[in-house]
Amino acid sequence: MARIRIPSTIVIIFVTVQTGFLLFMYARYSSFMTQPEEKPSQVHILILSSWRSGSSFVGQLFSQHPSVFYLMEPAWHVWVKMYQNSAKVLHMAVRDLVRSVFLCDMSVFDAYMPWKRNLSDLFQWAVSRALCSAPACDSFQRTDITSEMACKTLCGRYPFSKVEEACKTYSHVVIKEVRFFDLKVLYPLLTDPSLNLKIIHLVRDPRAVVKSREQSVKALVRDNGIVLSTNGTKVEDSKYKVMQEICRSHVQIYETATLKPPHFLKDRYLMIRFEDLVRDPLSEISEMYKFADLSLTPMLKSWIHNITHGQGPGKKKEAFRITSRDAISVSQAWRNALSFQKIKKIQEVCRGAINMLGYQLVDSEKEQKDLSLDLVLPRRQNQFSWSSFNPEH
Repeated sequence: MARIRIPSTIVIIFVTVQTGFLLFMYARYSSFMTQPEEKPSQVHILILSSWRSGSSFVGQLFSQHPSVFYLMEPAWHVWVKMYQNSAKVLHMAVRDLVRSVFLCDMSVFDAYMPWKRNLSDLFQWAVSRALCSAPACDSFQRTDITSEMACKTLCGRYPFSKVEEACKTYSHVVIKEVRFFDLKVLYPLLTDPSLNLKIIHLVRDPRAVVKSREQSVKALVRDNGIVLSTNGTKVEDSKYKVMQEICRSHVQIYETATLKPPHFLKDRYLMIRFEDLVRDPLSEISEMYKFADLSLTPMLKSWIHNITHGQGPGKKKEAFRITSRDAISVSQAWRNALSFQKIKKIQEVCRGAINMLGYQLVDSEKEQKDLSLDLVLPRRQNQFSWSSFNPEH
């Protein structure tokens, strides 16, 4: 059999080219594997709280920032449409809606309000500064501090499509929600590569929450029924069963985030107490802004001072509005407004949350009324440290 002779120079060239190609492919692969994962361009912040905990106020601290697109409780639409279900059943639908809003995909609202035509079809739209300024509405500038009433008057007739258009122009998307009762429900969002999600968990003394809830009993009866799984029956919560569930959820969320948390929660959870916020607003707000990668502007500093140094605790008709009030007075109002019998019952159903979140129980009406007795304990800053975090747990 005849043999084909290949010149050695051709063999050398072939081997050299092949080796070069393999080295090139290896370098490309190595570069791909070692390249750090790119985060989405937007930052997503979820303010996680419960009704009457000061979350509307905290929402405004973000809403008025010129870099923030803010929506207040968009999951309200889910609960209104599917009110015969329990909060646990609705968790998935709420989570999916929140994810879509974070991604500025407002088509998710088609399932809950197919008639939508204007901005005013969206729940509490006028408390969002982003929906009261360009490009959503031409009446205000992004740097303006907007008011709900002025926005309702001037911007309500703009088309609903402006919500999505505006959302896409901001570096931060912030959502305030009171309809999550389990942190683990949010794990798919925390591990979603299309999101850059951080969670601010706002809590408040349960006794103060009850006092505030009593100012808005009728507004909460449908939500109470969903929390207690009553198949659509409205509940006034005179026995504090809803408060018991709220307190249980705060304990669950806090424990999950701080006791052997999953690795993807690292640096993405911050707990804030309403009482600390009203005592030292600028310090606490600066901490929240730093956590959210935002900076405090001089105009916001001035507005925050004015909104927390008003006269008196606020009127009943202002229960769902952000008005200028004496914030410290608001946080302590329950001590004179509630009977000691009520306080004993609240402490009974929420004892675990009161202890864990750093509040002092009262054993008598004398202690309750003694305002020189501080019932907000110092935060235990070293109770949890990421330096001791073990990702294998």
